[in-house]
Amino acid sequence: MPIFQIKNKKVAQVSFDLNYFNNEADLRDFFADNLEDLLGMRFLAKEYSTTDGRIDTLAIDETNAPVIIEYKWGQNDAIFTQGLFYFNWLRKNKKHFDLLVANKLGKEVKVNWSSPRVVLVSQGFDNRTIIAVQEVDYVELIRYTPYKQDILYLETVYSPNKTQALKEQVKTPTGETYDINYHLNKLSPEIKEIFYKLQEKIKFLPSVDEVANQKTGITYRTTKSFTRFEFGKSYINVLLREPKYNDPKKFVKDVASFGWGYKGMVKIKSISEINDVFDLIKQSYEQTL
Repeated sequence: MPIFQIKNKKVAQVSFDLNYFNNEADLRDFFADNLEDLLGMRFLAKEYSTTDGRIDTLAIDETNAPVIIEYKWGQNDAIFTQGLFYFNWLRKNKKHFDLLVANKLGKEVKVNWSSPRVVLVSQGFDNRTIIAVQEVDYVELIRYTPYKQDILYLETVYSPNKTQALKEQVKTPTGETYDINYHLNKLSPEIKEIFYKLQEKIKFLPSVDEVANQKTGITYRTTKSFTRFEFGKSYINVLLREPKYNDPKKFVKDVASFGWGYKGMVKIKSISEINDVFDLIKQSYEQTL
């Protein structure tokens, strides 16, 4: 994607700097050091040893779900099979991962095993990888492009959240379906109306994905999550990235001590609160851009 610098109402295209990272280790360390800012995830470990290799990065996302991140300096189709291999290890070694989280982030942080995933980061992906990744529902592809003037652009090439069938519903081994209806069926008519009005406003924002195929709530994200809805029959808990915003009505509660990826929460119960709550959601959204 071309990037332009604006000066005195004139534009100049910013050139690529494809040699910004010296090697794969340099790329890995850069992401590890800036993981929360780049992808909205909390770093756990890099070069994590397993019985059959080393995982580039282990992390948890804003829902405390496990994330494996693998990097390729340049383009390499082997990254996909590598990601699948380590995902298989993760599923078989949940206790090791739980212990790592407890040691790094504290015992109060509980791992959400309902939606572990793999994120593959590369300068590019060949067609075989893009086609193959659509056969699984837990792998995301992110292309990185470094530019001169110290600019880095990240683009989501593929995400299960962008695939309509996967985004709308996921069936568990017990046959239960996690989708929009799963979350809304428990709500009163007024709370459903609140949700639909907030959903409409959020989806109008650029570059937003809706993730409904989770047991515990519905998440909205750009490259990073900016809000999450968790539901009770007569309310919606709206989770936000930070505990403090321009919040004249003092809606936001500080929940940083709860060990979640989100640090602020608003409980909305009335249609009259929609505009104020959406303004807070928008402020959280803008922090991810």
